[in-house]
Amino acid sequence: MAFRIKVPLLPFELRSPSRITRRRTAVATFVIVVTATGSFLMGDLLWGMPLKGSAGVIWALFTLLFGLLSFGASQAAFGFLARRGRGDRATIFRTLPDDPSTVPLAPTAIVLPVYNEEVTRVFAGLRAIHQSLARTGQLEHFDFFILSDSTEPDQWIKEELAWVELCRELGARGRIFYRKRRINSNKKAGNLGDFLRRWGRRYRYMVVLDADSVMAGESIVTMVRLMERNPRAGLIQSAPVLMGAETLFARVLQFSARLYGPIFLSGLNYWQQSEGNYWGHNAIIRVKPFIDHCALPQLPGREPFGGRILSHDFVEAALLRRAGYEVWLTPGLEGSYEELPPTLIDYAKRDRRWAQGNMQHVWLVFARGLHSVSRMHFAMGILAYSSSLFWFISLVIGTLFMVGFNRTGLTWIPEPGVANLLGLPAGAQAAVLALGTFALLFLSKILAVLDLALQPGGPARFGGLGKVCAGVLTEVVFSVLLAPVLMLFHAKFVVSIVLGSGVKWVTQRRESEDAINWREAYETHKGHLALGLGWTLVLAFFAPGLLPWMSPVLLGMILSVPFSALTAQRRFGLAAQRAGLLCTPDELNPPPELRELHAKLEAPETAAFAREMGGRDVAFTRAVVDPYVNAVHRCQLRDRPGRAESITEYFRLMQELLLREGPAALKSHEKTALLADADSMDRLHREVWTRPLSELAPWWRDALGAYSPKAAA
Repeated sequence: MAFRIKVPLLPFELRSPSRITRRRTAVATFVIVVTATGSFLMGDLLWGMPLKGSAGVIWALFTLLFGLLSFGASQAAFGFLARRGRGDRATIFRTLPDDPSTVPLAPTAIVLPVYNEEVTRVFAGLRAIHQSLARTGQLEHFDFFILSDSTEPDQWIKEELAWVELCRELGARGRIFYRKRRINSNKKAGNLGDFLRRWGRRYRYMVVLDADSVMAGESIVTMVRLMERNPRAGLIQSAPVLMGAETLFARVLQFSARLYGPIFLSGLNYWQQSEGNYWGHNAIIRVKPFIDHCALPQLPGREPFGGRILSHDFVEAALLRRAGYEVWLTPGLEGSYEELPPTLIDYAKRDRRWAQGNMQHVWLVFARGLHSVSRMHFAMGILAYSSSLFWFISLVIGTLFMVGFNRTGLTWIPEPGVANLLGLPAGAQAAVLALGTFALLFLSKILAVLDLALQPGGPARFGGLGKVCAGVLTEVVFSVLLAPVLMLFHAKFVVSIVLGSGVKWVTQRRESEDAINWREAYETHKGHLALGLGWTLVLAFFAPGLLPWMSPVLLGMILSVPFSALTAQRRFGLAAQRAGLLCTPDELNPPPELRELHAKLEAPETAAFAREMGGRDVAFTRAVVDPYVNAVHRCQLRDRPGRAESITEYFRLMQELLLREGPAALKSHEKTALLADADSMDRLHREVWTRPLSELAPWWRDALGAYSPKAAA
């Protein structure tokens, strides 16, 4: 799994300041030269335009967007070069000896924060990780923690039962732990903080997972050894591979990330080196410096710009760097996986939360003591979303100019202009600029296919070179239709954040069974459709010459409803898979961890658990009625003696209401409060079995009948 080496690199060689300076200078030179060339050509076209102030806005926006495009192309170019020959010598893998097993391991916690997630998927993934670690023979160094912030009462009980069953199945009592927080403060960052305060000092490292994460045991062991070998490393981020996609939308993203990702990741590591970033999961963290230096500040003001920090991962990486610890990316490490949203709408919902988190970093770009690369990470995160707004503004201004010129009959000729000096028409200069833009857009795709073709057996891993090229063409068409829609989503998000609209944390839809329907697609994209149709009519009447240039953008808006609805369908994604299109190496030759995950999810006992726990209040009811489930849950609760009489009376009233009218009489937070109270769970279980049936709600008589027909008689 790990990237094997022949000649270890000494720590001082890896961290050579001159090497890092040369690399960053090369990347900066590429970006500056390409951006300056494009900016000069655009400025030369615009300088003779009337309304010079507005032309200046167009030029400034173009320069910014062209610079971002150039920076992205530089990642692909330098990543491609770094992968040639024997590969990049300045990676953290090079610090491992020829025999990595000689590097000892240290106590490591594998932590899995969850929030109302699909229980069978979460525990199947954790089981696959546990079994993979067991195969390495190093399981004794690892403990597992499921850290629940789930707010649904049924979810709480399902998680407890799945945990107990997992411990029983694997013989892992005392190795796999479950904790449900009473107060869900500060979301995932608060959940991890709670774990670290209680148990963090027992471990030297923690591997942070997400609910959909899967990691190979060998990869985790390698990351621990890398940390042991590099005492200055505070965090090592793996590069998760997308997996499990079934809808057409998810499959295209999964394919493109798997094909283009390696050169981009190598390009990132090329210039980041020890000043990398943290993506929130599938990473290993040195616990003590994280505890000492990564307490998150409360931002001034109120949400969306103030309050708690949403994108805590960027900030935690910056705080580790400020404290003198290194943050590394591992582009050569296999065996790290995650899933992605199955539909465009779910993808946009996730981006809405990320957009606010990144926009909050405006406060932190100029914070004292941060490394310059950390500031750059913050700035790039902000521009990742605000650039869509800038692109939209530039399109609107350009459209208004062309409409104005067509209505008045005015035009402008850039004179003398570079084109005139070369004896070329002004249109040729515009064409060169357009071709240069497309070259930067497609450079990464071309280099990724070339990189794959240069690897022995590389194309065969994706099903052959023909399938790769067909997948790339499909992805290009997909991206053309997707880009305008994401532009409008992101522009709206940024504007709403600036105007003070915060975001509510919601559970991410990870399953594709309940794909969106046409009505949901229409309600979500009707604004995009109306804008695309209106924009097209304006150009058709007032600036028809601009219509061909704008057609890719307008087509994406106009087709947004069918595009969103059709790409969300599971059957189209599976049809592409059967045809061998958009397949990845992890599908065609899945590693043991993914085979075990899928086998567990398809197992009869997994389906039986989901079926038995299906329906509202079923798991909650079992916690009250079923002696085994009640005992399992009761063991996780603490007795609270000396409680005020008013609180006891409050719980007694809720208990009586529940017994006489059933679970539907209580709100979700009231049922959660009863589940968290040991005395209530004791009394409810006793009363439901001993109280006369005439004094119980029909719900409880039915529940009792499922366990004991005599009790319900």
